[in-house]
Amino acid sequence: MLPTPSSPPPSAACASPTLRLAEQLISRASVTPRDEGCLDLIAERLRAVGFECERLDRGPEQARVANLWAKRPGAAGAGAGPSLVFAGHTDVVPTGPVEHWDSPPFVPTIRDGRLYGRGASDMKTSLAAMVVAVESFLHAHPQTSLSIAFLLTSDEEGPAVDGTVAVCEVLRARGERLDWCIVGEPTSVERTGDMIKNGRRGSLSGRLTVKGIQGHIAYPQLARNPIHELAPALAELAATRWDDGNAYFPPTSWQVSNIHGGTGASNVIPGSVVVDFNFRFSTASTPDALRNRFEAILARHKLDYEIQWTLGGLPFLTQPGALLDVVRQAVHETCGIEPECSTTGGTSDGRFIAQICPEVIELGPPNATIHQINESVALRDVEPLEAIYRRVLELLSERAA
Repeated sequence: MLPTPSSPPPSAACASPTLRLAEQLISRASVTPRDEGCLDLIAERLRAVGFECERLDRGPEQARVANLWAKRPGAAGAGAGPSLVFAGHTDVVPTGPVEHWDSPPFVPTIRDGRLYGRGASDMKTSLAAMVVAVESFLHAHPQTSLSIAFLLTSDEEGPAVDGTVAVCEVLRARGERLDWCIVGEPTSVERTGDMIKNGRRGSLSGRLTVKGIQGHIAYPQLARNPIHELAPALAELAATRWDDGNAYFPPTSWQVSNIHGGTGASNVIPGSVVVDFNFRFSTASTPDALRNRFEAILARHKLDYEIQWTLGGLPFLTQPGALLDVVRQAVHETCGIEPECSTTGGTSDGRFIAQICPEVIELGPPNATIHQINESVALRDVEPLEAIYRRVLELLSERAA
């Protein structure tokens, strides 16, 4: 029999501080864009160790996005020392069919050495590890000159238009200083710390409508089939090599996600066909260059078309430097492994933060179960994550001294 949503977490009596906080966060059903009090819980903990917490909520009332900017200036005074920002999101994706879960998705459950629940890996364990690491660090180093901040939102898994990007706009307008940023996305593969994301590809989407002339399928001379006209251009687009990538990124990819044409009747030539597509592009290309090349191919095939473009985010890349050096050292010292740097995977809020912060990396637990039924994180991956974050704070504090 499954435990009821009111059941206490089974590990409440013996869990570590990180695990206890992760369980508290998982128990809040913060399906995007809802926050369900997660940020209030985190802000309460941060205020207790000297943070000034500011809510920068945005969006329509019926889908209000919760945003938190929390900052603790270094002991020498505001703006005197460099700053490290921990960034992340409290929202999670929908659970899918609850009856397919082995335990309720918002009742944190431990079994077989794993913590189960929606958000366990993406990314409430990371949030818990960040908070506990900062608490532990400040208890030991209350006079650090390192400024520490948190940038958290409930709008990462959804449209991502009223969350981190909105907070970054406010911070840019204020001239807020951000030197380094760690985003807690689940980046690891086999064990915590084995992979760091030091960049991500950009995302450029489009909706292409190719126009024809609708008609009876038995009289094609009286119609113009837009699907037939599109086909050669579609083949050329699929075969195009958009760039060669570079030392950090694979070549840009172009993929069709949806094609819709026709009236549903088998004897009607459609009047139009709609194609949804997406570029995942590296720093070797720009949005303008991709748009221009794409539309040049359509023009060469003499298509009658309309197109709507949506730039989901620019690519970003953090070159080897202070932050990467420190994170690599912290992983090696705490986990005994050498992390791999990678730019693979989807987009993250790092794309927004990188516009106002010169060094952004992502580091979190293994991502094998994210967005899945029975999402979970291995208990053996929880404490090392907190230890890595804490060691990063120590090493950056030494540099800031």
